[in-house]
Amino acid sequence: MSSTSTTTNLLEGKKLLVTGVLMDSSIAFHVARLAQEQGAEVVLTSFGRTMRITQTIAKRLPSTPPVVELDVTNDEHLDTLAERLGEHVPHLDGVLHSIGYAPPGAFEFMSGTWEDVATALHTSAYSLKGLAQASLPLMSRGGSLVGLTFDASFAWPVYDWMGVAKAAFEATNRYLARDLGRGHGVRCNLVAAGPIRTTAAKSIPGFEAFENTWDQRAPLGWDVDDPEPAALACVALLSDLFPATTAEIVHVDGGVHAMGQ
Repeated sequence: MSSTSTTTNLLEGKKLLVTGVLMDSSIAFHVARLAQEQGAEVVLTSFGRTMRITQTIAKRLPSTPPVVELDVTNDEHLDTLAERLGEHVPHLDGVLHSIGYAPPGAFEFMSGTWEDVATALHTSAYSLKGLAQASLPLMSRGGSLVGLTFDASFAWPVYDWMGVAKAAFEATNRYLARDLGRGHGVRCNLVAAGPIRTTAAKSIPGFEAFENTWDQRAPLGWDVDDPEPAALACVALLSDLFPATTAEIVHVDGGVHAMGQ
């Protein structure tokens, strides 16, 4: 892991909801870790069979946070989220969306079925709106919604319908920024991270195509085993350092997004 130093107590007193902590290799885990180190109180989410895994991994954080059940495709979970979170925190200052899933068939563009595509879009794009709406009752003081994306400006090898879902995810963020800014004071931004060797990444057929070439193309280089740079960007966006920034995509990819082939 990188040993980047950060401003002390950047998130002092803030209450954050962090989704997507499954293993300690995940970007979300390092967001939660850095947030706690910067003074935030963190609540995690998980659901189903992964609840026990998340609860175990949570013990590796500086302070073991509560884990609330949340399947972002389950309306009942979303409808009751604010009430259940209220048992742990009085309000929310920030939310991290680190959720994505597509069935194996979605990674074959021409043969992907609507059922596969609909699952990818629901879980990986529409869920940003669902999570934002479910969290909003606890964000009366404003705050920051941050999501993790993989640059949807290109047709990437092997990414296929997940790439389309990420394009929808990025569009969803822009509309949320429009609707949650004035009147709610909620900033909505994304971090476009380069490829990180996580559990989710390993489930993508042909992911090694990204791993093998990204470092060569990145002006700053790229370490697929280091999620901390992307996590640091998320923490910065969750803080008060960007009070007038919304609808933005911050690239943390070593610079690949700006390079030609």
